[in-house]
Amino acid sequence: MATETDTHAADVAANVAHAADAATADGGSSLVFHPMDQFIVKPLFGYGEVGMFTITNVTLWLFLAIVAIFGLMVLGTSRRAVVPSRSQSIAELAYGFVHKMVEDVTGKDGLKYFPYIMTLFMFIVFANFLGLLPMSFTTTSHFAVTVVLALAVFLTVTVLGFVKNGAGFLSLFWVSSAPLALRPILAIIEIISYFVRPVSHSIRLAGNLMAGHAVIKVFAGFAAIVAVSPIAIVAIVAMYGLEILVAFIQAYVFTILTCVYLKDALHPHH
Repeated sequence: MATETDTHAADVAANVAHAADAATADGGSSLVFHPMDQFIVKPLFGYGEVGMFTITNVTLWLFLAIVAIFGLMVLGTSRRAVVPSRSQSIAELAYGFVHKMVEDVTGKDGLKYFPYIMTLFMFIVFANFLGLLPMSFTTTSHFAVTVVLALAVFLTVTVLGFVKNGAGFLSLFWVSSAPLALRPILAIIEIISYFVRPVSHSIRLAGNLMAGHAVIKVFAGFAAIVAVSPIAIVAIVAMYGLEILVAFIQAYVFTILTCVYLKDALHPHH
């Protein structure tokens, strides 16, 4: 589904192209590249406007992320061998990594929500890494995707907080350890910060991925110039290595913040 972000991305790309045309050398060579074009949502079949039920490049890469997760976590572990295969080893490492994260942050009572958090982590990390493939589409660079993920977490932990604690969940906003005169002010700050959570949760993921991919595309554009191509190629390799690290770190950050929010819902008292 088209979003305002997509329109903004197209506008930025047009401005970059215009600036590149204006910088055309006297010899007739020109440097024209559109680093934001890679984020434009397009119909997968044919042309035209993107509607609510249009199958797009986003649809394709979301589906491929699900297929990849199924392949690793279901098919890759189907043999359940005592001596695990590579795919089974990776699946077991991922399972143990997220399980320990949930247990360390939320405690034993948070483990019942492990399947949801594991699903979040695997989806984000696979979507991030698939977006690093040539000619691919990074679905988690779109706020339309990350906002849905962040809102799902926000609504889940909020409902869970009231179900588990009733009105006692509101004690999350009341800092009882602070001086009495400061508590109302701190309560307002806590409420604002609580409702800002889905905003920061979604922007952090999408913003980091979008910025990194745009920088790689800019360096790729400069690689066409013979004079600076060696430097540009080295920069592309360095940025690509950094993006591999960012792809994992951002999935980890999104997941551990989810665990922190879950802990607040289960244990709201300061």
